[in-house]
Amino acid sequence: MKLAIFGKEYNEAKKEIFENFFRFVQQHPEIEFVVYAPYLEKIKDKLSGIENAKTFIEHKELQGVDFVCSLGGDGTILESLLLIKNLEIPVIGINTGRLGFLASIASSDTINSIESLLSKEFYMDQRTMLKLVTKENLFGETNFALNELTIHKKDSSSMIIVHAYINDEYFTSYWADGLIVSTPTGSTGYSLSCNGPIVMPNSGVFIITPIAPHNLNVRPLIIPDSKKIKLVMEGRGNEFMVSLDSRNTSVNEKTELIIEKEEFKAHIVRIQGQSFASTLRNKLYWGHDIRN
Repeated sequence: MKLAIFGKEYNEAKKEIFENFFRFVQQHPEIEFVVYAPYLEKIKDKLSGIENAKTFIEHKELQGVDFVCSLGGDGTILESLLLIKNLEIPVIGINTGRLGFLASIASSDTINSIESLLSKEFYMDQRTMLKLVTKENLFGETNFALNELTIHKKDSSSMIIVHAYINDEYFTSYWADGLIVSTPTGSTGYSLSCNGPIVMPNSGVFIITPIAPHNLNVRPLIIPDSKKIKLVMEGRGNEFMVSLDSRNTSVNEKTELIIEKEEFKAHIVRIQGQSFASTLRNKLYWGHDIRN
């Protein structure tokens, strides 16, 4: 089994977890592992025995990798997908961050999760991603997102207008601070904090959620992900912010944004006993009486 280890930050409070993890993969000859080079630079002086580990840094170097192990939170998984792109390598997320809907494996279960990979006792979530198409080729080769696309006002003093078209038919105009178009995976992210619905994975939909809408009768909308969404911006200022997950860029009102379903998917590893329902129960305390 070839394992690519990806991370961004090191948490000193969980040093023992990291030490045990790297000791485990080093002691198992059936595991060939490589470490994301910038991450190795951060941790090689803090953890023993990994300073000479093999590294990778580019998309092409992931050819032949069986799994990507993401050490961090949901944001770390999102960044790992920028390297994986269309290779569709399964990602297993070890949560060394906070909430973690995608990185749902507790750091205390790190060794058990790798053993599950070795024994093939796991299953795979295939998550739809969205793609942004623009004449300006915004975001280049990484014009995709697992969670959401967001339009923000750049001038904090005034709202913006976003004109929305579905399959080239005018739908409505949103007077708001911004607009979110999310996947089912992204429904538990920024969209949720703006009163968007929680949507089960593999539902085959996009969610359109306004941010602080001025027209209060407007509500989040769920549409099939087979449809294309076109967004045109208008406002007092000429500049707007467009974000794909954690990346953002500035655009002007002449930019038209086309959102459609990406051809490839993200593959998220789940170990036995995990499901989207159990994640909701554990993270949001559904079914728990926490009043006392």
